[in-house]
Amino acid sequence: MIKEENVTLLDDFDAVQRSEALRVLTMEAGGLSAISENVNMHMHSFFSYNAEGWSPSHLVWGAHAAGLCGAGLCDFDVLDGLEEFFAAGRMVGLRTAVHLETRAYFPEYASGDISSPGEAGVTYIMGGAFPSVPASDSEAGRGLSLLRAGARARNEALVNRLNAAVPDIAVDYALDVETLTPSGNATERHIITAYINRAAHVFEGEERLSAFWSKLLERPEASVALLLNDRPSLEEAVRSRLAKRGGLGYVAPSEETFPTVDAFLSWVASCDAIPMITWLDGTSAGESNPHEMCECLCSKGAAALNIVPDRNWNISDPATRATKIANLKAVVAVAVERGLPINIGTEMNKLGLPFVDDLSGEVLGAFKDVFLSGARIMVGHTLLARYAAFPYTGGGAASEWSDRFARNRFFERVGGLTALSDRQSEYLIEMGPERALSWFRDTIEAS
Repeated sequence: MIKEENVTLLDDFDAVQRSEALRVLTMEAGGLSAISENVNMHMHSFFSYNAEGWSPSHLVWGAHAAGLCGAGLCDFDVLDGLEEFFAAGRMVGLRTAVHLETRAYFPEYASGDISSPGEAGVTYIMGGAFPSVPASDSEAGRGLSLLRAGARARNEALVNRLNAAVPDIAVDYALDVETLTPSGNATERHIITAYINRAAHVFEGEERLSAFWSKLLERPEASVALLLNDRPSLEEAVRSRLAKRGGLGYVAPSEETFPTVDAFLSWVASCDAIPMITWLDGTSAGESNPHEMCECLCSKGAAALNIVPDRNWNISDPATRATKIANLKAVVAVAVERGLPINIGTEMNKLGLPFVDDLSGEVLGAFKDVFLSGARIMVGHTLLARYAAFPYTGGGAASEWSDRFARNRFFERVGGLTALSDRQSEYLIEMGPERALSWFRDTIEAS
């Protein structure tokens, strides 16, 4: 029988407590195994921002309990959860991959929006399937440190501007924001949470709090009273008023605000991870021609595509829904034509998002095989890069398979193997890269 207190402990800021809670839950659950052909390969944890405050261990447990056949962690600007996510996957028997997401400046598309609404020339971008955390004293490790430092500098600047604009609810970045995440890697959403929390502390009582937000949000008090009982909507309204374009703390980014796309993709490759394009919904100027955009990014080293499917079809307005579904079909067709593996997931960084996409549904069912193939390639790359020093975009893979589609088939077959246990992981490490690669080759041939 599953004890709820152990599920709660999965989100403790103490990593030892989380690991022990997962061990106990695994014993309590018995022999759970994958029961669905479904995956969520893009989930944020509390190391950046998860709307439910879930840790990497909790994400793995949730995926395992739901019977998923694969799961992917994706945090902003850090790899703090990588080893925990892998260890949790081995404990429960779940295939895993770990990604990193950030924003970057895309000079060829500087004149308009791309995938970060309201920020011309700025795109979300990812590194897919990192096999390990780069050593801190390596060039790749220093690059990772710069991502974290850049995010902190942007956050502190935003808080300074907001404190000046709304002094009644001024927050202390170290005390009120960083403490919301276990390793101090706060995001814009943490900042908004801190201001909402501070307002509730300063303006006690629903009447005073409603009056404050009514004035700040420039909305009628009756409307604000409803928001106070709808936390996701309140967070979005406050975020729009404080941090987004036209907001009190917003400053348009410049070329210096974020790393360039070229620099980021090069860094990802240096980490033996897969440089990855991200897709919003095809409605921006930058995404209006997915073929051209993907061609440009692939010329810079991008080798995969990330999509959050839910926001591309689960829409109430029929006209908007039809447009975004058509855009989704177009970008998937481009990826398939180019042999780009597609990584999908629901992010889980906003309340109300589904835990997993419905790959058997009317819309996404058409892409199920493509999406599952992409998930297996991410897992296969993780295994081959981690244990066999044979990454998807590395020289060895490129020389063996100049045909990307053949390469995809090999990595997908490895990613389809049964999830590794701790004992198998230790065995592969003891083998060394060359023998481990032979083991993977032999195993897929025998399967």
